Amino acid sequence: MELTWYPAPGKLNLFLHVLGRRPDGYHDLQSVFRLVDQADRVGVAPRKDGRIVFDGPFGEDNLCVRAARLLGKGCDLALEKNLPVGGGMGGGSSDAATVLLALNRIYGLGLKRENLQSLGAKLGADVPFFIYGRNALAEGIGERLEALDLPSAWYLVITPQVSVSTKETFESSLTLRSKRLKIPPFFSGQGTNDLEPAVVARYPEVAASLAWLKQHRPQARMTGSGACVFAEFETENEARALHATLPGGMQGFVARGLEQHPLRAFVD
Repeated sequence: MELTWYPAPGKLNLFLHVLGRRPDGYHDLQSVFRLVDQADRVGVAPRKDGRIVFDGPFGEDNLCVRAARLLGKGCDLALEKNLPVGGGMGGGSSDAATVLLALNRIYGLGLKRENLQSLGAKLGADVPFFIYGRNALAEGIGERLEALDLPSAWYLVITPQVSVSTKETFESSLTLRSKRLKIPPFFSGQGTNDLEPAVVARYPEVAASLAWLKQHRPQARMTGSGACVFAEFETENEARALHATLPGGMQGFVARGLEQHPLRAFVD
């Protein structure tokens, strides 16, 4: 059958506090996740023979394939990457969430949102957020989500051409113990990204991008465990005006903040 293409939007961490290390080796976090319209595209078509056939990067290890295996339904899968790999925007997790949402709908499996979130958590800590489908305060390892209404905003995102290791970044930040913010309400510019210093110290490209952006927007910061850095604007024109002045060698894009995931209505 012909593929149907579904969006897999990225996210930005408007702040990220590391509250401490847990006995299981993970870290307790507090963050605000913001959906943005910059997105990968996932092509999905059902197969009658039960096979999962994937055309895209990382082969059988791709999170799209692993997501399809969790549901045990045959499909053809394809992936168009528009979100940077290792950029801290949750691209792989979002791709996996879109596969779960699409296959649940295509095959009429009737799984509820909570069921899909539990399945998604087996693939990665960010997957449940994309299935949740709302901007949210995230706590725990990212699995405890509370919906947040955020004002409309535009973002200039700079994409240093490096892939940052999440594992290495957290290991470099083992001694961090930040303060929990009282949320809601949440105001733009609150908090910091506690992982930022470790990444800036290790990756000169990230350091240079963030330094340039902070010259123009002092509240600029890194998203997730890097490498992307971003600044928030009230209007598209402001964001595009600064984007037009990016120095040679720097790459980036302008994205609009979303109120909810484009596929949120796919599941109850």
